[in-house]
Amino acid sequence: MAGSLTREGLTVAGGRRGGPLIVTENVELLDDLLRLCAAAGAEPEVHHGPPEQPGQRGGWEQAPMVLVGDDAAARCRGAVRRRGVMLVGRDQDDPDVWRRAVEIGAEYVLRLPEAEGWLVDQIANAAEGVGRPALTVGVIGGRGGSGASTLACALAVSAARAGRRTMLIDADPLGGGIDVLLGGERVEGMRWPDFAHSKGRLGGGALEDSLPALHGLRVLSWGRDEETVIAPQAVQAVLAAARRLGGVVVVDLPRRVDEGVAEALAQLDLGLLVVPGELRAVAAAKRVASTVRMVLDDVRVVARGPYAAGLDERWVAQALGLPLVGELPLEPGLLAAQDDGTPPGGSARGPLARFCAEFWEQAAAAGEPGSAAAPAGGGAP
Repeated sequence: MAGSLTREGLTVAGGRRGGPLIVTENVELLDDLLRLCAAAGAEPEVHHGPPEQPGQRGGWEQAPMVLVGDDAAARCRGAVRRRGVMLVGRDQDDPDVWRRAVEIGAEYVLRLPEAEGWLVDQIANAAEGVGRPALTVGVIGGRGGSGASTLACALAVSAARAGRRTMLIDADPLGGGIDVLLGGERVEGMRWPDFAHSKGRLGGGALEDSLPALHGLRVLSWGRDEETVIAPQAVQAVLAAARRLGGVVVVDLPRRVDEGVAEALAQLDLGLLVVPGELRAVAAAKRVASTVRMVLDDVRVVARGPYAAGLDERWVAQALGLPLVGELPLEPGLLAAQDDGTPPGGSARGPLARFCAEFWEQAAAAGEPGSAAAPAGGGAP
């Protein structure tokens, strides 16, 4: 049974755009707006009136959004009408605010501090040029040692090699750190403990820039220190920021589902359950699948040989009652290659890389949500 992916293609989102244009001379209001821009991870341009150079960075027409202070509205009369203009002030009882908003073509009238949370979201969206969210795929082991982390790494490496904007997120605190599989445990960058107290909104670009860059992708892994408890709000904030960047997000998930893992599952488009071809592994995977599907509807099987007598990949999928993506190929010399610095999927001609490349090609070919895409490596029963 062929399934369908829930995202339209895998087009890579472009880079971050500049921050908003701020037009005000009110020192207190400017301080507030600069603080909100910093919270959104955006770098604004500040002017006392509409910039005289129409083509300059941050110009009235070029800026992703324009925040006009109450004090500067008169100076903005006659400026080119455009979308994304907001009139911002602090006076809750100003009777003339709507007239000034009409005069400058403002889409919104905002009053601080009440509108701060909403405005931070709008600034972040504008600065990042938010488009189609990333196709987000989670990989889960049906039992311990099933090879889920290896597949997650290989999927991410293959996506990056194909030119897709890619982030690999390690959601298993007991897995030893997925950066080790990529040979990047010593590479500088932030790890999960640095985000332990995050809440609210994270800037996607700021998140991306803070993480270690390995093999053409960004990696959020665990450190080697004591286990740090990551609040569910932090997991939600990180995953949401990663998805806003577009491209591909691959999440390596543990088999247990706590509140943090449930937050991660809620943001997945697709879950891949890696199941060895053994009766006990299938029984364990059935329990994992039952728990995961309480949060995530679209869960599919990646079977892994060698198989017990009478079993094959189709039998495994049938026993679990889930669609089959395909059979995870064996790759001789995988451990030796890792010792030499080649991550899983790092050899473009290897069977694991070919499996992953086919998966992404068919994901991209899925097109509109709800259209059919043949699973990699053959159909399910």
